[in-house]
Amino acid sequence: MDTSSVTRFFTPRGWGLVCAGAAALLGAVTLGRRDLLALAVLLIALPVLAAALLRLFKPGFEVERSFSPPLVETGTAATVSLRVLSRGTPASEALIREGLPFRFGPSPVFRFPSGYAAENGSSTYEYRLRSSRRGLYGIGPVTADFVDPLGLARTVHTLGGTDRLAVAPAPLELPPSSLFSAMGTDGSAPSRRRGTPSEDDASTREYRHGDPMRRVHWPATARHGELMVRQEEPVTAPTASIVLDQRLASYDDGSPLNPDNGELLTSETFEWAVSAVVSSAVFFSESGYGVRFTDELSRPGLARSPSAVDSSETDFRGFDGVQNLAEGLAALGLESPPPPTPGNPTDASAPFAALDVSGQAPGPLLVVAGRIDTAQAHTLAPAARYARQPLVLLVTDRPAALRPVLTILREAGWIAAAVTPATPVPAAWSLLDHDPQGVHAAGGRV
Repeated sequence: MDTSSVTRFFTPRGWGLVCAGAAALLGAVTLGRRDLLALAVLLIALPVLAAALLRLFKPGFEVERSFSPPLVETGTAATVSLRVLSRGTPASEALIREGLPFRFGPSPVFRFPSGYAAENGSSTYEYRLRSSRRGLYGIGPVTADFVDPLGLARTVHTLGGTDRLAVAPAPLELPPSSLFSAMGTDGSAPSRRRGTPSEDDASTREYRHGDPMRRVHWPATARHGELMVRQEEPVTAPTASIVLDQRLASYDDGSPLNPDNGELLTSETFEWAVSAVVSSAVFFSESGYGVRFTDELSRPGLARSPSAVDSSETDFRGFDGVQNLAEGLAALGLESPPPPTPGNPTDASAPFAALDVSGQAPGPLLVVAGRIDTAQAHTLAPAARYARQPLVLLVTDRPAALRPVLTILREAGWIAAAVTPATPVPAAWSLLDHDPQGVHAAGGRV
């Protein structure tokens, strides 16, 4: 049992006896009646003794809590299973209350033991939670309100600890795009090399039982005097790189910070950017690409997220990889600028200066950012040469102000668009595909 705090107090019945005992004591002193004195002692002693017994013989508890599914997406419900087991001294009936963050509404209250308690004394309860905002929420602890059999005294115990519920951003379905070629069913694209005599030995191997005869390499067979077959074609797994600008300065243009997300530093524009990241990651993964996720300084994109499975991870492949990325995005907040140091008031690397995906297999490069200036656009512009499809999505309350930025990026080869947070992410995605020269606000060209 984990009991972090215990509070004792009398019930209304107990306080009634205490008050009656005090009145009897006053009458005994005034009238000199010993029988009233005995009655006063009895009336006062009963609730005091009940409270002492509750404190002395406090029950022990084990609390287990599980979530289904373990990772819930925004807008969907999670089922919370709460198991409470009494240990040691048998517990009297109690009301237990689950501790919940304010945004989830009133805390559920249950009676212990439940009507379907197990033989070992455990009671299991279920309730559902739903959040429209991503985040990492502490669920618990449980508080239990015990009353003695006579109903004179009450004890409130805090049971168990807190478990964290990760609410990940739900990906939105993006429309098909003509910008991306189809990958193989295994998420890879073959890279064929033209054979030359000098490459025969490197591209062939000895025949093994079961190899199809159509793969026999006859020139190499004649040279070696034994059957030689062609090696498997070299396979390259294309990677889609996603860069998310996480600087507070890029997203504080009039949007409220901390929109009911607890300690998560965010804004409406940044929430749009996170939704665009997870939606595009699912789109790329389903299109056969691996996903590489970094921030504007080419650091691991989830390095600061307390919900990340591995904060140093940058590559996410397949369904499990995208799930890990979504879980890391659940508690990813904006990064405040570091305090200036003496002699170097701008002690920060230039955003996008270290952006380099030239070592990755050729694939799309998507940059999702907020409000950037022309200097940062000039820094980002050369990175277009590293990708087959260089894409930029900028989200700001005033997209018309970013025309000079978009001009710089487009001249360098980027397909770029600026939208407001009111623009649906699928609409912004279509804008890149069908109208790369457009700068859109919520529903119109500006």
